[in-house]
Amino acid sequence: MRVVLIYPEFPDTFWSFRYALKFIGRKSAFPPLGLLTVAAMLPDTWEKRLVDLNVQRLRDNDLAWADCAFISAMAAQRVSVREVVNRCRKAGLRTVAGGPLFTSEPEAFPEVDHLVLDEAEVTLPAFLRDLEAGQPKPKYTADHFPDLADTPIPLWSLVDLKRYGSMNVQYSRGCPFDCEFCNITSLYGRRPRTKSAQQIIAEMNSLYKHGWRGSVFFVDDNFLGRKEHLKKELLPALIDWQKTHRGLPLNTEISINLADDEELMDMMHRAGFDTVFIGIETPDEDSLRECGKTQNKNRDLLSDVKRIQRAGLQVQGGFIVGFDGDTPNIFQRQIDFIQKSGIVTAMVGLLEALPGTRLYERLRQEGRLQSTETTGDNADATTNIIPCMDLETLQNGYREIMRTIYTPKQYYQRIQTFLREYKTPHIRASTDWTRLRAAWRSTIHLGILGRERFHYWRLMFWTLLHRPRMLSLAITLSIYGYHFRKVCQRHLQ
Repeated sequence: MRVVLIYPEFPDTFWSFRYALKFIGRKSAFPPLGLLTVAAMLPDTWEKRLVDLNVQRLRDNDLAWADCAFISAMAAQRVSVREVVNRCRKAGLRTVAGGPLFTSEPEAFPEVDHLVLDEAEVTLPAFLRDLEAGQPKPKYTADHFPDLADTPIPLWSLVDLKRYGSMNVQYSRGCPFDCEFCNITSLYGRRPRTKSAQQIIAEMNSLYKHGWRGSVFFVDDNFLGRKEHLKKELLPALIDWQKTHRGLPLNTEISINLADDEELMDMMHRAGFDTVFIGIETPDEDSLRECGKTQNKNRDLLSDVKRIQRAGLQVQGGFIVGFDGDTPNIFQRQIDFIQKSGIVTAMVGLLEALPGTRLYERLRQEGRLQSTETTGDNADATTNIIPCMDLETLQNGYREIMRTIYTPKQYYQRIQTFLREYKTPHIRASTDWTRLRAAWRSTIHLGILGRERFHYWRLMFWTLLHRPRMLSLAITLSIYGYHFRKVCQRHLQ
């Protein structure tokens, strides 16, 4: 059996980093971890070929070579998914699809031959058995969440690592919290399940063996889900691993209650973590209560962010406007919080109702869904709900947030605010040709040709004077700002 594993293209979203990646000569931020893991679950006798449309074209001879196509995608890839499925059908190729998009909206893709939904550890073996017997079914679903003990190391040999800005690893699935707007618990449950420390070290060794020396993103829904296991097993193992290898910078997604545990933050810092993404959502207590964001309620969120930054963990933040209780003053409150916190990478989006969430069901019952689909884009000023606030007021306010926080003056001020607090990372990426090229290109495109050149050089000189060891990070964040402004310009003009 010959199988082509196809990863559809992402549009230019906030997290694509497409414009920033040009500075380092890379095509995509991350490789398709899910497909690479599925590839490792397929029979060894099968011939496998990966086509990631974010770094290469899908050629006719790829389709002619294959006996079937495996497709995985998220909501943001919806447009590309339909193009891929249509090409496969025209080529007479059997299609097998799974992943978050298909699991959340299986009825939207009747043209797919076989939907292998939920988690592949459960549903893929059943499909393979039926395929071998010549009787594969149209749809496979799971009735339980699998243990991750048998999840294999991704098949890294299928990808050219040099095309990507970072690599990824998954330690856990699931989240103990149940925010109304989030679909993680419907997809992966509220009882976090983890791989063993030995499994993660084996994955790190595999990446290292394949030549990777850059950053690694732990793509967990909430890295803090099993705190005791994290502190007693995984972090000590990572700390030891970093001592015997050329250290790799790490980052992940986590909840704000990280700020309550100084020991945990110190262990993460020593293990090589330098960045965490946290869903802040809103500084408004009523809106936090409305959406069930219990872990963020009754806290001094600004102080929490500063505490995490001082522990050597840069905070990237997610923010939402459009909750039922939001009033027009929320836009300036969000701007003020983002600026004061020094959260340089601030993803702000309009509230959307994802299929499978409690929010989706509530608004469906209230007759407030405009569409059952979402774009998956996090900066396009669209929503599939009918908000309590006038839609035009909401969209205009959202655009004002984005225009303000990503104008050069405010953005570079935020970098400086952040660098004042930030503790030097324990593991720093070594200076290589890629980083030198990024520094040179930023000098040309931002420091000479860019309209932000005054703010760029002001930050560089301030960093050299006050935080000289952070110069490389200041350049990196300046490049990120270029990407964010390009995305804003595309969406908000």
